[in-house]
Amino acid sequence: MCGIAGIVDFNNREAAAPVVGRMLDMMPHRGPDASGIYHCQPVTLGHARLSIIDLSASGDQPIHNEDKTVWITFNGEIFNYPELRSGLVEKGHRFYTRTDTEVLVHLYEEHGTDMFARLNGQFAFALWDGRKQSLLLARDRVGIRPLFYHRGNRRLTFSSEIKAIFADPDAPRALDAQTLSDIFTCWTAMGGATPFTDIHQLPPGHFARFDRDGLTLQPYWVLPFGAETDESKTEEDWVETIRALLLDATRIRLRADVPVGAYLSGGIDSTYTSTVVKRHFNNRLHTFSVGFTDPRFDEASFQKIAVDSLGTEHRAVRCAEADIGRIFPRVVWHAETPLLRTGPSPLFLLSRLVRDSDFKVVLTGEGADEVFAGYNIFKEAKIRRFWARHPDSKMRPALLARLYPYIFKDAKSGAFLQSFFKRNLTDVDSPAYSHLLRWHNTDVLKGFFSADLRNGSDSLTGFIDRYAQSLPDGFMGWDLLTRAQYTESRLFLSNYLLSSQGDRMAMANSIEGRFPFLDHRIFEAAARIPSRLRMRGLTEKYILKKAARGLIPDPLIDRAKQPYRAPISRCFFGDGQPDYVSEMLSDDTLKRYGYFDGKKVARLVAKCSQGRGSLLSERENMALVGILSTQLVHHQFIEDFRVPATRRREHAAIR
Repeated sequence: MCGIAGIVDFNNREAAAPVVGRMLDMMPHRGPDASGIYHCQPVTLGHARLSIIDLSASGDQPIHNEDKTVWITFNGEIFNYPELRSGLVEKGHRFYTRTDTEVLVHLYEEHGTDMFARLNGQFAFALWDGRKQSLLLARDRVGIRPLFYHRGNRRLTFSSEIKAIFADPDAPRALDAQTLSDIFTCWTAMGGATPFTDIHQLPPGHFARFDRDGLTLQPYWVLPFGAETDESKTEEDWVETIRALLLDATRIRLRADVPVGAYLSGGIDSTYTSTVVKRHFNNRLHTFSVGFTDPRFDEASFQKIAVDSLGTEHRAVRCAEADIGRIFPRVVWHAETPLLRTGPSPLFLLSRLVRDSDFKVVLTGEGADEVFAGYNIFKEAKIRRFWARHPDSKMRPALLARLYPYIFKDAKSGAFLQSFFKRNLTDVDSPAYSHLLRWHNTDVLKGFFSADLRNGSDSLTGFIDRYAQSLPDGFMGWDLLTRAQYTESRLFLSNYLLSSQGDRMAMANSIEGRFPFLDHRIFEAAARIPSRLRMRGLTEKYILKKAARGLIPDPLIDRAKQPYRAPISRCFFGDGQPDYVSEMLSDDTLKRYGYFDGKKVARLVAKCSQGRGSLLSERENMALVGILSTQLVHHQFIEDFRVPATRRREHAAIR
């Protein structure tokens, strides 16, 4: 895991190397162990290294081929690199390091852009082909590792983080109204957009080529939902298939020259992967978890069941509301986007615990809910579709109480929630049917927008139309569950879960997360499981639960689904209120930045300040976080953005 940066400039300017040095200085957390720069007009490649494979200086980047005509700066891991290396050596390629990075150089020489089909990994890289005078950018299949770019006149700037691109004086710094609107609808930017004008991200499963003719993007892998399902296999066949794939996916993700720990949340997913490690590979596994002082969010009792079962060497961090409020500006700085939840903050503290424990790498259970249909939103869609066949039924909506027994606790709340879930009930022909309810609920937050921001963005209908235009051919012929899984994975997985809660919070403390469930072989196999087995009735992750039975404790398999959440309003108001809150939400600052209606925000702030924050609705809590984080994004990246005046360290120069 590392940070990459670079500039390709076909305008014959020679000032790129100092700029790339400053770009690396903006993200020392991504590469605290070493750094280097390769410069040879028109390209400058920079690299900040977190040493995990080949810890010697020979593994420092950028790395080249035998005659130094191909150079690469690489972020991530290629888990099948030993097998790839052996095949390349047999074909005559000569290596000067033991890194997986050098494998990419020779694989490109051998196969060109056909190389991606051979990779099993999580990566983002930039490869310069000196003979062709061409830059190749690439990102892993599901977007675990980030890669951003800004395109100017015959010039391209790229990096692992947006703040590094902003160290380039040619890059604009402004928030994009339409993307802000999208974030306040579905939590994330859409496609290759970012919250910033003219700053783009390479989409997952894509590569791009930049040369004198311009920039071209091309997919090499697509989400496998919609593939033909395999009806010939029995449940037991699928269980054995998934067990075998998870065993191997976990095995190759333990490849490292440093110790590998594991996150342990107390759910099926992380307990499963930790059990595989403990049983097959490592009898002294170290595990890490986050808990909350507020019992509504705490899963410590389930984490204890997992730890007692596994016998791991375990450490945990307890997160209080004041902790979230204190670190929130740092969380936003690393996330580089407005947020609608405080969930990334505890994960920032968790990765700091891992780093303080002298670990650099952890396995996590992320991705299982997308791959194996584990979210309540999938069950909601199934119930609502069943209810829509008889909209006046009193019995069918009662099934929702099985999803949320802690919400449907009395007749009054039950009646209110039935009314809530009935919205858009019969819009079953909408391509976004599974997510309509959530998007409508979140879209209401845009009522806090200023008039100028509202005028610069489209409506929810416009958002849905844009999303529908991006869908693959045949999408509406898929079953409802498959469409819902695709939508969740397409919009939420890479741009939020693996970014704001994944890469950015881990790398803030120089920690690399690895995700066995997101091995593309597992993703592709799970997509071929018939939907009736992905979700059996209202039992989510049916095949995965069967695979886990007998390996992990039954209480962790049979427990009710508890979404990961963190406290919100009381983190920012009350005793010990952080100073930045009143500054960012003041009428003067709101007017100066221009994103939100000051009067509406003032009423929300008054409700919190008067000690009534505990009475805030879910929407109001999300609005509070969205407004505050947007203000912080503007403050940190536009109004008060600073590039270090002097280098934090000297970067090894290679030419």
